[in-house]
Amino acid sequence: MTSILGVSAFYHDSAAALIIDGKIIAAAQEERFTRKKHDSSYPYHAVEFVLKTANLKLSEVDYVVFYEKPFLKFERLLETYVSFAPKGFKSFCMSMPIWLKDKLFQKKILFDELKNHDDKFKNINKIYFSEHHFSHAASAFYPSPFSHASVLTLDGVGEWATTTVAEGKNNNLNILKEIHFPHSIGLLYSAFTYYTGFKVNSGEYKVMGLAPYGEDKFKNLILDEVIDLKDDGTFKLNMKYFDYAVDLKMTNENFSQLFGKPLRNPETEQLTQFHMDVAASIQAATEEIVLRLARSISKESDSKNLCMAGGVALNCVANGKIVKEKIFENVWIQPAAGDAGGALGAALGLWHKEFKNERLLPFEDKMKGSYLGPEFSNSEIESVLKEVGANYNKFSEDEMLKITSEELSKEKTVGWFQGRMEFGPRALGGRSIIADPRSAKMQKNLNLKVKFRESFRPFAPSVIREELPNWFDLECDSPYMLLVANIKDEKKIEMTEVEKKLFGIDKLNIKRSEIPAITHVDYSARIQTVHKDTNSRYYKLIKNFQKITKCPVLVNTSFNVRGEPIVCSVEDAYRCFMGTDLDMLVCGDFILYKNKQNKKLLNDYKNKFKLD
Repeated sequence: MTSILGVSAFYHDSAAALIIDGKIIAAAQEERFTRKKHDSSYPYHAVEFVLKTANLKLSEVDYVVFYEKPFLKFERLLETYVSFAPKGFKSFCMSMPIWLKDKLFQKKILFDELKNHDDKFKNINKIYFSEHHFSHAASAFYPSPFSHASVLTLDGVGEWATTTVAEGKNNNLNILKEIHFPHSIGLLYSAFTYYTGFKVNSGEYKVMGLAPYGEDKFKNLILDEVIDLKDDGTFKLNMKYFDYAVDLKMTNENFSQLFGKPLRNPETEQLTQFHMDVAASIQAATEEIVLRLARSISKESDSKNLCMAGGVALNCVANGKIVKEKIFENVWIQPAAGDAGGALGAALGLWHKEFKNERLLPFEDKMKGSYLGPEFSNSEIESVLKEVGANYNKFSEDEMLKITSEELSKEKTVGWFQGRMEFGPRALGGRSIIADPRSAKMQKNLNLKVKFRESFRPFAPSVIREELPNWFDLECDSPYMLLVANIKDEKKIEMTEVEKKLFGIDKLNIKRSEIPAITHVDYSARIQTVHKDTNSRYYKLIKNFQKITKCPVLVNTSFNVRGEPIVCSVEDAYRCFMGTDLDMLVCGDFILYKNKQNKKLLNDYKNKFKLD
């Protein structure tokens, strides 16, 4: 038995993953335990969790592998400052002491951190390092259902690479092409995130959600001035508009002048039609880049399969267009596509590529629905509920499902806490807030009263896989909520001429389909297909809801408020339940109603977490 611990840390979304003989045992992000969103610190709690799940002490683990190579990153930093000198000298002076004190000696730092788990862990030579984009590529290919695939990774930046194309065959994986820093589709998108007043590395999905409210008026300006995009999807950015290479700012005055307005200050300036048009434009430009890359990869590859990872692979609108165009016959995207997934990829890469171990047969999705985090038994749940002073009732599974589905059909909002926590940024029916998609007011109510976030943010549908073709224009599985497709025409409600003339947020309150709570303003939805074999309890719940309503779809959003990591423990779930306008909490077989709780336990949750 060979065990490998993968670790991602020190940039954002720190995580740990454990594999044994190539089988994925457990994986989780550190933020879920510390309650600090995108926590970048050494993932002590995540490592403790994965070790506990495998019933291993750290000294019993055979290898530890870090998801990137610090020396290569340092080389890139030095070369970048030299090439842009004297610009950025102040930033250079600020970053060097940190590198010289800590980051260059990451092996020793990791060793010291690891010893805190087990003082018998004494062999520093057990620690290996992977390359950042190889870790991404490995996380995409090795758990995929393909024996042979092209692999596309896109993110901000690793050591040098920002975009790579690789080929995976059986247990072998080789990177064939790379685009290097400072030319980066991830940093390009983040620059527009910054420009529109959102937070870099967390607000990108807001830009994607805002895009359908605008028109892509600036797409050609971006493609003509900001980026030199070739027919094959390769590109170079015009660095005259960006400062991220040498400063803490993403864009500069040239960028603002090009688009005609200064940076939006989120504290003093509301979103306007201009910002919606900018969001639509960068989204359209990103889709164009990704589609050109996918087309050129397909022409050069003898595989009909594509795997994807890296932060840009979370852009489910672009992913949906790759699928819609049928550029590849099959597309599989790593659910933890960002840096957290690098921990898993580093471990799988070491096992398969370096140690030359064959992949486990049959070739099927090995991510287990991404349910790789902590889970709690009914006795553990009840113990916590008693401790916090909750008022609850326990039911059989069938009774619990029947009651919950009936309450959902009456437009109750439910915190759904079941089974293992998801690995990656999406809640997939383990730590979810669920609701009735037929309600015209549900999207606005969930955003403002439960999530405490911007009203424009869309919600995703969870749909039983067998019912997918009856409701959405999608012909393939989407278990990880990483593909966007349109509502079926027969389910749509066409807009009136007056409604079609509305702009921006005014479009929000128009009922567009039979399931308006998950229908975005462009008739699209970010789809999660629910499968009986990976989440039978969630599947049964939606089946019960369908019996009552004839609708096999639920609204599914992550169980948290804005700025908060998704809930991990029973305590987290109860706190969030008591601090929001959720009507019910369903933990395991226990049902809790808000109106039956001790009012003294209600808490002010809205201001507990910073706006992300």
